[in-house]
Order: sequence, then C-alpha cells, then structure tokens
Amino acid sequence: MNKQVVSTTNAPGAIGPYSQAVEVGDFIYTSGQLGLDPASGELAEGVERQTVQSLRNVQAILEAAGTGMDKVIKTTVFLKDLGDFVKVNEIYSSFFTEPYPARSAVEVARLPKDGLVEIEVIALKK
Repeated sequence: MNKQVVSTTNAPGAIGPYSQAVEVGDFIYTSGQLGLDPASGELAEGVERQTVQSLRNVQAILEAAGTGMDKVIKTTVFLKDLGDFVKVNEIYSSFFTEPYPARSAVEVARLPKDGLVEIEVIALKK
C-alpha cells in the first residue's frame, strides 16, 4: 500500500503531527478542517462563517489531490453545539449535489482553537 501526503497552501497547515490529507489507492482522507483562514491563521467569526471556511479548506485540499467535492463519499461534521446543526446543514448543502455523501454529525465538548465546527471527508481520487 502506497500512502502519499496531500498538502496545499490554500488550506491551513497542520497544527500538529498530521497531514492535511493522505492519498491511499483511489481514496483521499482529509484531516478535520476548522474554519481557519489559511492566510491569517485566524478562525472565522461565528458558526456560519466557520462552516463556509471549513468547507473551502476541504475543497482546496481535494483540488490539490486532483479531485473535488463531487467525489466526496463520506463526511464527518463535529459541532461544538448541535443546536447549530440547521445553520451548518444549510451551508453544507450548498457545497454538495445529489447523490449526497454519507454523513455523521456529532456534538463534541471542545474543538482545537475553540472552533465551532470541524469537517473531515473521504473522497474518491477519480
């Protein structure tokens, strides 16, 4: 099995010992993406803007891997407050088309940098 690191400056760099994404076979596995602006390193303001930025970061990583949002097969959404689910879902739906990826959404006690949302995906390379 050949594992290749995927990296781009169009998404925030890793803030720990991990890769932005890893390509294995025909699959791309992204690390969780916070709503961090890759230029400033700062979190966007509020859950809506963090969700948009998180998904833009995912999109940038997938593009660096030679694929796109239309190839996402599974997502996991981590929320600080599940009460924000409706807001996040509305934004999330604007980044995907049918057939939608499978998804899990969970509330967590805390996210890195005190983020409000973090999203990771699994996508097909081709």
